[in-house]
Amino acid sequence: MNLHKTLGALKASGYQPKSIKEELRANLIQKLKNKEKVFEGIWGFEDTVIPDIERAILSRHNVLMLGLRGQAKTRIARMMVKLLDEYIPVVAGSEINDDPLQPISRFAVDLIAEKGDDTPIEWLHREARYVEKLATPDVSVADLIGDVDPIKAATLKLPYSDERVIHFGLIPHSHRSIFVINELPDLQARIQVALFNILQEGDIQIRGFKLRMPLDITFLFTANPEDYTNRGSIITPLKDRIESQILTHYPKSIEIAKRITKQEARLSEAQRTQIHVPDMASTYLEMVSFSARSSEYIDEKSGVSARLSISGMENLASTAERRMLINDEKKTSVRFTDFWGVVPAITGKVELVYEGEQEGPYQVAMNLMDSAIKDLFLEYFPHPEKIKRNQKDPYGTIRMWFSSGQTVNLLNDASDRDYKEALDKVAGLEALVKSIDVPKADKYLFMELALQGLSVFQVVSKEIVEQQLRFRDLLANMLNDDDDDGSVWE
Repeated sequence: MNLHKTLGALKASGYQPKSIKEELRANLIQKLKNKEKVFEGIWGFEDTVIPDIERAILSRHNVLMLGLRGQAKTRIARMMVKLLDEYIPVVAGSEINDDPLQPISRFAVDLIAEKGDDTPIEWLHREARYVEKLATPDVSVADLIGDVDPIKAATLKLPYSDERVIHFGLIPHSHRSIFVINELPDLQARIQVALFNILQEGDIQIRGFKLRMPLDITFLFTANPEDYTNRGSIITPLKDRIESQILTHYPKSIEIAKRITKQEARLSEAQRTQIHVPDMASTYLEMVSFSARSSEYIDEKSGVSARLSISGMENLASTAERRMLINDEKKTSVRFTDFWGVVPAITGKVELVYEGEQEGPYQVAMNLMDSAIKDLFLEYFPHPEKIKRNQKDPYGTIRMWFSSGQTVNLLNDASDRDYKEALDKVAGLEALVKSIDVPKADKYLFMELALQGLSVFQVVSKEIVEQQLRFRDLLANMLNDDDDDGSVWE
């Protein structure tokens, strides 16, 4: 691409000005014709959100993306930059990216009038044409639109009546760019009012100055649904001027959620190569997130971000890595006991309702993991309470082993050898797992799943004692055979 240096050379090249909405539309059309994926790495929105966004772009609309936290709203907004031309020409020195053939600022108009075809031209890369602002209650009109600058007036020796004393805010500086305001309801109502004319008429008003500046901007706004937040709302006249409102959502299937987590989790190369994360462990992690979104203890209006699973996967790998390092092992595989290291990722990502506050964040996290264990267990093993009388009890040998007074202690930081030996000694456990034909590398994870699931269904008792899980006969626990000083969770 020939990047011309002067206005005359630009005119001679046949350059024609194009609005940013036309630019986005033209590039999207080309990508759709070429069967190119526009929003790479966005999963689960292929049939819902992405088609809506593409229709909005083709319609030359400003967009409001409405959805709960952690639904890739900002990620999608940032990826729209790829639909811009790689470079556009601007008048050199212009603070608002003036188009050389359609200048709108006093500076650019005067410069072109003075130098004509010799007016210097600069080229702006598309990455510099994305501006993002987080809406907070302290954002002012001066921040977004602009204000009179006394220092500029004194330096240029101009009266306050001259428009050249204006210091432009973020929005004028975003001329010919994509401008994103995140969490729009947090913007004070009087500040939202200031956006009216910019969106529709192209006027800006700054302390008595009413300037006709047809700013060329594509606006994207993100927000949680109005009735889901106590922090504020989008005023109706502004909402009316935003042409397309698009609803986002959480992943609708475990498989899509797993794909997102795998893509987004920041694991080191050592963690990826030395730590085996069985598919079932990934599934379980996502089931915890899904369980959280339907939990009576968690505020569904606040949502449960996809970051719960992403942070959880990072914690899970780090828990296994720490255990591996402590035991001087070269490789290891994730266990269910490692999921206790995921608890901080859960408690930090959920908003509890009153009942949840009464339970406490730690106990809520335990309940979520129990709920997910129960569902996962039933995907592989028969329901312990629904075994018919004329049917052989697949858990009979395990029940008898525990009823004889045997216990299993699974230490959080146990070596792989000790972990396997502890599970191997449970009579009937290996045979139970072999009956469902599991991957050889994941045999012990399934054995632990069986124990965890049987504890949820109260076939055996599970206690958390210091840094270990203790499984034993349920009756022994009921008889208060509790010699160790530790909390009991059943």
